[in-house]
Amino acid sequence: MTTDAARRRCVFIDAIHVKIRDGAVANRPVYVALAVTTEGRREILGLWAGDGGEGAKHWLHVLTEIKNRGVSDVLILVCAGLKGLPEAVEAVWPRTIVQTCVVHLLRNSFRYAARQDWDKIAELVKPVYTAPTEEAALDRFAEFAEFADAWGRKYPAIVKQWENAWEEFTPFLRFDTEIRRIVCTTNAIESVNARIRRAVKARGHFPNEQAALKCVYMAIMSLDPTGKGQSRWIMRWKTALNAFDITFDGRLSAARQQPSTPVTPLV
Repeated sequence: MTTDAARRRCVFIDAIHVKIRDGAVANRPVYVALAVTTEGRREILGLWAGDGGEGAKHWLHVLTEIKNRGVSDVLILVCAGLKGLPEAVEAVWPRTIVQTCVVHLLRNSFRYAARQDWDKIAELVKPVYTAPTEEAALDRFAEFAEFADAWGRKYPAIVKQWENAWEEFTPFLRFDTEIRRIVCTTNAIESVNARIRRAVKARGHFPNEQAALKCVYMAIMSLDPTGKGQSRWIMRWKTALNAFDITFDGRLSAARQQPSTPVTPLV
């Protein structure tokens, strides 16, 4: 969780939910920030507990803390539609692109629909997020909206959700295919979250926030003890990192030439 933060170029932020007993047992989010360096290494930037009502002020504090520890530039930040986060990113890293996780957007669409309609919705939405360009995606979305209207406005909330998320949904459509595979979802952090969830489930619920954070921290510290997972991850990212360098006008190459910056651990 330390090393050269100046070389971190892609950041993923996602939440897991834990049960914390604070008067009454309630589900509380614990946010995990994971970065990928210019060499393709995964590193955990930190953990933050929330109450589920986090906004721009909260995220400005989190991102400013990360920047003060040495993360001077981020190419892309991928998240699951966290409220207020894009505004905070604009204030801390003005050149950073915010990308909404497409998988989370699709899952949220299903939340508004009956189970028997999920396959149809997935079929209609797929041409939107697999479109070759942003303009083509807009055309496909218009077709989806027209179908939804012909469907008797059965699920207007789904159309509205995609409209509200459009600005943060479309950035990955401008990139090379290799970058799209990396940035359209939070899959990079999902394997970490899966390990955390197993540890959390084994404990049931926690007496307070600090106990929950300690459990999550220990689960992260036990990841990949042999280093083989990190090696596979580096190989998987090589092609995407080369595409990143072209897409972002050499910012990646410039970062590789910078001397390493020591960073204070976040957790």
